[in-house]
Amino acid sequence: MLVFEFKAYGKSAQLAAIDDAIRTAKFIRNSCIRLWMDVKSTGKNDLQKYCAVLAANFPFANELNSMARQASAERAWSSISRFYDNCKTSTERSRSKGTLGLKGYPQFQKDCRSVEYKTSGWKLADNRKSITFTDKKGIGKLKLKGTRDLHFYQINQIKRVRLVKRADGVYVQFCIDVERSENIEPTGNTVGLDVGLKVYYTDSDGTMVENPKFLRIGEKVLKRSQRRVSKRLKGSKNRGKARQILGKRHLKISRQRKDHAVKLARCVVQSNDLIAYEDLRIKNMVKNHCLAKSINDASWYQFRVWVEYFGKVFKRVTVAVNPQYSSVVCSSCGEVVKKTLSTRTHVCRCGCVMDRDENAARNILSRGLGTVGHIGTSTLDVGNACGDETSTLVGENLHKQVMS
Repeated sequence: MLVFEFKAYGKSAQLAAIDDAIRTAKFIRNSCIRLWMDVKSTGKNDLQKYCAVLAANFPFANELNSMARQASAERAWSSISRFYDNCKTSTERSRSKGTLGLKGYPQFQKDCRSVEYKTSGWKLADNRKSITFTDKKGIGKLKLKGTRDLHFYQINQIKRVRLVKRADGVYVQFCIDVERSENIEPTGNTVGLDVGLKVYYTDSDGTMVENPKFLRIGEKVLKRSQRRVSKRLKGSKNRGKARQILGKRHLKISRQRKDHAVKLARCVVQSNDLIAYEDLRIKNMVKNHCLAKSINDASWYQFRVWVEYFGKVFKRVTVAVNPQYSSVVCSSCGEVVKKTLSTRTHVCRCGCVMDRDENAARNILSRGLGTVGHIGTSTLDVGNACGDETSTLVGENLHKQVMS
């Protein structure tokens, strides 16, 4: 599934209609959650049928396209199904706290920023430069501006169309049913990655990538924008304008992080046949409030997601390994060398002297090579992913790692 995004342009009345459609989608989702809370035996089909009841009782809900109402009900069911999954995996101790104490209990949505249409309720122009929404909300024709070319795909391949509201305007997203796959020549290289805060990551070859620290750089502007919001009267138009400016500042930082993660992940995947990285629990790490801002600014999880995505696109092997003790174990002889966080150089009795993060990256690579071929949640089979030729190359690199 590919998602192409375009900036949408329309008149003020059309933008107001988009806001109305988003509010209606939020109302339908919350109503479905309310129904499930009242009737615990409610299933996915019951929520779909309830959309027709809402449309009959509320005229503003009837104005929204029927498939858009169904998509909102599917969002409600998605949160419910996640809750059921958490119930299955939760411990008996968490269950004893009661239903409301369980993690992921469906909540009413307060701030909704998108509405989703399926295969009806919209019509794409022949030149693919505008889209018309045909339901009773009155959105009408919106001009599209973007770098993607929709001429490569048929209309029946577009399964979803989303209207997304952001701080700098409205965007239209097209969800296209197509599998992206690219074939490139094997490189014979393997790499282990150790992420950090001082540098973005250090690989097993000793290469260090600088941490851009987008939030730290833009923090001064963010604080100034936040002060302007605080000084404005609540509910006033000036406060709304100040909030929009603040939102644009945050949006810029978010886009910078994504752009950096995408480009870096693509480069890493294209340059190596196997990429081993740390299986970090980011949610637990950000509980340390002293490092939470720096960890979020580094966006390790986003980088990992794009590494795994490009691994599937380019048929590369991506392995998430346990990072425990990777910094204290010597990558040369395997001896445990205890060190504090302030000690940045690894020195072992065997004569191995290198940067602490490079030593950890080599251990991560060794563990990744050791898990290749086993079935796991974050592991791909070498033969299936890269072919027999790449399997031989990975085996040769494994031999080199063991002999070094």
